[in-house]
Amino acid sequence: MLRLPRAALAVSVGGLLAAAALALPLVGAHTTVFSGTFRVDDLSTWAALTLLPATALSTLLARAEIGGSDREGTVYSLLCFTALGALILAGSGDVMLLVLGVLLSSLGSFALVAYGRDDPATEAAMKFFVFGSVSGAVMIFGLTYWFGVTGSTLFVRLGALEHAPLAAAVGLVALIVGLGYKASLVPFHFWAPDAYDGAPVSVAAFLSVVPKIGAIFALAQVVRDLPVSSNWPLVIAALSVLTMTYGNLAALVQQNVVRLLAYSSIAQSGYFLLGVVAMGGHPLAQRALVVFAVAYVAMNIGAFAVVLRTGRTLDDFTGLGRRRVVTGVAMVVFLLSLVGIPPLGGFVGKFLLFGAAMSSGFLWLAVAAILNSVLSLAVYLRIVVPMYRQSGGPTTPAPKPLVTVVWAIALLVTLGIAPAAQGLIARVGQAVADGGQQAGSQASGSRSEVNGSPTSAGGRVGGGSPGEAGFSGIQVRRPL
Repeated sequence: MLRLPRAALAVSVGGLLAAAALALPLVGAHTTVFSGTFRVDDLSTWAALTLLPATALSTLLARAEIGGSDREGTVYSLLCFTALGALILAGSGDVMLLVLGVLLSSLGSFALVAYGRDDPATEAAMKFFVFGSVSGAVMIFGLTYWFGVTGSTLFVRLGALEHAPLAAAVGLVALIVGLGYKASLVPFHFWAPDAYDGAPVSVAAFLSVVPKIGAIFALAQVVRDLPVSSNWPLVIAALSVLTMTYGNLAALVQQNVVRLLAYSSIAQSGYFLLGVVAMGGHPLAQRALVVFAVAYVAMNIGAFAVVLRTGRTLDDFTGLGRRRVVTGVAMVVFLLSLVGIPPLGGFVGKFLLFGAAMSSGFLWLAVAAILNSVLSLAVYLRIVVPMYRQSGGPTTPAPKPLVTVVWAIALLVTLGIAPAAQGLIARVGQAVADGGQQAGSQASGSRSEVNGSPTSAGGRVGGGSPGEAGFSGIQVRRPL
């Protein structure tokens, strides 16, 4: 199959989409399999519904970029292999399965980055491999402290760490090191710009989305079972601010568009952490993570698709909006959605994240995220402004398959997510209002309701009755 690239492409894309279709009936399910080590809940189900199509899109981009090469089929198989690791991460309910997911997603990623066989690709892959190996070793070592205290590798037993704050802290730091490297959180991000720049653009698009979301969802699976007394929300909040700010500031000085989007991807990881921070305190957090993940997949892969067609430097984008109107409009849509401009999908996702953070008592974190969103506008304008300058370059049509991909993602962002904004915004308003009234009286109660059992952690996105605002069955009453 690997020597028949067209067959490998058909099998890969068809298999990925079929697997996503099989995950549809699982929406709303809350159970565990394999003796509680894997959770079938909203995070894992929506990870499948999001990451599998994202991998299929990345495979199509890879076909447009490396089609005809002698290792084309190998790339498709590595993309699927890495996506499997990300899905294991997103549904992990056990330390051992978490480590397995990190290893599976890392091995394929190392090989994909080194695909070019030139000096930049080799150097990037080596940095990626060394950093990943060290991070993985630190994570495994630290997580042994949790096993020593709880006597189990299951996440649902992490409540026992309430009486062992030192072990809880050591394990949490180790976990953040291991998953922070996968999600390119600051200060574990050093590999990302070089890896994205050294890899094929289609691989960079894949790495910026699939392993990252898998790691973020895995972090959310773990921290919602940790006792709040371990002060993990403050640690995650500090990482969020550091990641958002550094990513946006570093992106401001980049001339290479791939590196600019790499640092932008780092900043987006910081926004994801707003939902992780709220996982232990508000039911809106899980929905916010899912919605932002869906929007992020569309807008980020779409932006890299335009880079694949246009070029890697800012000079390559000069006059793009005049030469290729379709591609230019699509790129503007993707970048404005990354900023969070309404009514695009990125706005809906960020709005939910900000609401979840504020409802959990992290108003200052939401303010920092809003300020960083404003700063990111300056980052993306560095691409948009040259696009509409006069250029003497010739007008050439874009390849039809790539234009189809770009427009499909643009329609997903604008038509697939944005129409839900009105209902979602109303729910956030109710949640924030009631959250402020109930913060003092139900802080400990909400924690126990969210983590009361391993199978009651989530619900259907957008589901429930009109008076419900969360996944976990916690009802938020309408204000009188």
